[in-house]
Amino acid sequence: MNFSRFLIPIGVVLFIAGAWQQYQWAGVAVASGAVVMWILLHFTRMVTVLSRAANRPVGHVGSAVMLNAKLKKGVNLMHVIAMTKSLGERLSAENTQPEVFKWTDEGASFVTCTFKDGKLTQWDMTRPEPAEADASQTTL
Repeated sequence: MNFSRFLIPIGVVLFIAGAWQQYQWAGVAVASGAVVMWILLHFTRMVTVLSRAANRPVGHVGSAVMLNAKLKKGVNLMHVIAMTKSLGERLSAENTQPEVFKWTDEGASFVTCTFKDGKLTQWDMTRPEPAEADASQTTL
């Protein structure tokens, strides 16, 4: 179960209630400002990551091997998009769980990532056979 769905709003309410307890309305104003700043920081990061990803081809990554080495279980999809600087190619049906995305590099190696509730659960890297890689390099 995703406890952050409940803990973050409860934490915000407790933070503002504590500010009220200590400093009355001035504390509420400062605490509310801090909460709004925290929300804006997350929003700005999301917009920055997505704007960088919008300028790259869907499902492309510089090196599938490096992506495979950097991935960790439990990171969210936004973190993986920030690492690859590209939106993943969706392999699963829309609005279904788990979500499966694929990133491919120039050498036709690719990483397939599975996300459950937005968190990375597993990934698999596939490299082409040497004969296939040689054939793809000669056609370029």
